[in-house]
Amino acid sequence: MAHATPEHRRKIAREVADALLSARSVVLTTHINSDGDGCGSEIAIASWLRANGSEAWIVNPTPYPDSFKFLIPPHGRDWVIPATDPEAREVTAAAGTLLVLDTGEVDRIGRVRPLTSHLKTIVVDHHPSGDRPISGLSFRDDGAAATAELVWDIIASKDGPWPEEALVAMYVGLMTDTGSFRFSNASPDAFRLAADLVERGVDVEDSYNRVYGTAPMRRYELLRAALDTLQHADGVSWMQVPTQVYQALNCYPEDLEGLVDYPRSIDGTKVALLFRGTNRGATKVSFRATGPQVDVNQLAREYGGGGHVRASGAMIEAPMDEVVERVVDATRRVVARSGG
Repeated sequence: MAHATPEHRRKIAREVADALLSARSVVLTTHINSDGDGCGSEIAIASWLRANGSEAWIVNPTPYPDSFKFLIPPHGRDWVIPATDPEAREVTAAAGTLLVLDTGEVDRIGRVRPLTSHLKTIVVDHHPSGDRPISGLSFRDDGAAATAELVWDIIASKDGPWPEEALVAMYVGLMTDTGSFRFSNASPDAFRLAADLVERGVDVEDSYNRVYGTAPMRRYELLRAALDTLQHADGVSWMQVPTQVYQALNCYPEDLEGLVDYPRSIDGTKVALLFRGTNRGATKVSFRATGPQVDVNQLAREYGGGGHVRASGAMIEAPMDEVVERVVDATRRVVARSGG
């Protein structure tokens, strides 16, 4: 069976496509510390819009990750503008529409928000709606494996065109958000979409190697330091990223990708936690559930965060030592109540 847009998404996908193509210029953004799905969705839509003769600019609240810069086509280097660059003010002032991808929360687009508050806004996201949703035309489906899946719906609603860089970008978004198709969100639709993209020319091996095949030495040095903090008790496993080591190695948020999988893989783990400090003294917590018993989205929301049922995060305004004890204790109680 070939991949097709589900019936309940067809009308809104066409509506979003029409709104984007009718805009004189579109600014695209995604969440703070963007990942493969956010970056991939941006490049896919920007490439499609440009192939249709529209202007499209990517302005993110935090720097575009080095590990996903290969998605930017050689002819598209000027599409990506740091939010701190004076040019960002120029393109946002001249644009007609803001497209927010892979998040729908006001706080998650950070410094991009004041630059774009005057624009018509479209949100395309596969996360559950949070407490401070961004208003505007909304295309959301938390049943989608990745935002890239919804991006495919938008492009397919107009039968393309299908730029090569858009195909690769959507595949990377789908691959990374499903954990290389090993997480529970790797649905039949996700596999059918992957097959469609491969049939259109995506090189699976090259895409995997670009994302996961190489890493700078600093990531392994950071991992070595973090593993010294690894603990497990009562179905909860957790690990801390030592702030001094992170800073001394000149690490970036992308260097943390995959670290939470180490506590997650410990036998008997129901919920895994990864803690890291920020420059301002707050603590970022990543929550991962290994099964359906615990809804970590609800757990993260207790601390002002959110995400998915099995993968969520929160930013807590307190030092890491204090946060670790508090969150671990709370998580152990939730696991105990779940029968874990």
